[in-house]
Amino acid sequence: MPPSVYVETSVISYLTARQSQDVIVAARQAITRNWWQETRQRFELYISTLVVAEAAAGDSDAAAQRTQATSGIPILELTDSAQALAKQLIEQGLMPKASVEDSLHIALATVHGTDFLLTWNFRHINNAEMKARIAVAVEAAGYECPVICSPEELGGEES
Repeated sequence: MPPSVYVETSVISYLTARQSQDVIVAARQAITRNWWQETRQRFELYISTLVVAEAAAGDSDAAAQRTQATSGIPILELTDSAQALAKQLIEQGLMPKASVEDSLHIALATVHGTDFLLTWNFRHINNAEMKARIAVAVEAAGYECPVICSPEELGGEES
């Protein structure tokens, strides 16, 4: 069985967005598109009802592209357990109170037992200072924390 990956909304956004003039953003877009075309087949992808809602928001043309990109990917439901874990992450100061969605992405990937959480969100989710603390909190709650990483970090060379 292939490893499972929870695809957070930022990955879908980078995948479908118009080419950026910002060099860093453009590089991340290229990495994401390459990962999507060349690497994702090695994994079992999942999104959540939260990703579906976030992808559908905003500009209607961009939302349609994001929605199309997620079409056919199995959807993980928001459970009471995921909501409780997200609340714990916020209460423990691991996520800002204003970042409920970010804590929910971590909780959804965790509670549903995915191997990886794929994101370009370096501010709150894939934050080098916080990842270890998040993992400790997740494990203290009785779960195994997924590996939090970007498309650049996941699935380089096949073994």
